Amino acid sequence: MLTTLMAGAVLAAATGYLVFAVFAGPSPAKVRALENLRRGSRPGAAQAGGGPPATSSGKSRKASSLSSALVTKGSRARLDRMLARAGRPADWPLERVITVKVALTVASPLLAVMFILKASQPLIAVLGVLFAVILYFVPELRLYSIGMERRERITLELADTLDQMSIAVQAGLGFDAAMVRVAKNGTGVLAAELIRTLQDIQVGQTRRQAYEDLVERTQVPDLKQFIRSIIQAEAYGLALSSVLNTQAAEMRMKRRQRAEARAMQIPVKVIFPLMLCILPVLFMVVMGPGVIGIIAAFSK
Repeated sequence: MLTTLMAGAVLAAATGYLVFAVFAGPSPAKVRALENLRRGSRPGAAQAGGGPPATSSGKSRKASSLSSALVTKGSRARLDRMLARAGRPADWPLERVITVKVALTVASPLLAVMFILKASQPLIAVLGVLFAVILYFVPELRLYSIGMERRERITLELADTLDQMSIAVQAGLGFDAAMVRVAKNGTGVLAAELIRTLQDIQVGQTRRQAYEDLVERTQVPDLKQFIRSIIQAEAYGLALSSVLNTQAAEMRMKRRQRAEARAMQIPVKVIFPLMLCILPVLFMVVMGPGVIGIIAAFSK
């Protein structure tokens, strides 16, 4: 019975992955737009990457239209926001996420019903329903996890990035030039976001709107505080070098405080492995011989 249930779970997961890998993908218009953007930056990129086959484009178009019909606009907007906060991974375009969501929406209730009908014990049926619910929220959970890891990396990189920008501004560069230099010399997630912000400014967005979009994409409180300081400094005509120095010092202090807070949490986190894994074995080693001797003495 348990083997049948596990086989059903594997079959449901494999069905969602098959739909994800074969029928879902970026729309042909988006593929052509990406090829046009890469044509000038990397020679031969369009020829090397090539376009998707006609059959693949047709399948992608059909899957995209079907997903658009089955998924509401609110769900699409929520998934799009989660994708933006996750950095829009190349392997997770919106069309694929929506198609997988639709496939799991169909597979989850079928799996739950199968668990309920085939289970001989109520606990197995409850576990089956719980697994089906988790399977339904797999895309959101994955995107949320990627977004959280990305926020952690941006938070760690922010203090060093502000130090570099402060040094560049003190050396005589303007704020935009300092941002360009830091973005080009950097290799982390924050450098990529700064490049995206500079590109938004170059295509016609105002600086304030580009900075607010940066905050919306990242959802990092420290970066939001820094962007607000920059906007206020530009509005009131304050010296950006002093603002950068103050913000860099504050970010370093916050990073040190977060490290100290995590270090203080270590003893609390060690208690449960200590009580569940180490202390029982220690008691068996220390008190085991004495207990055996007492039992042998009273058994005579």
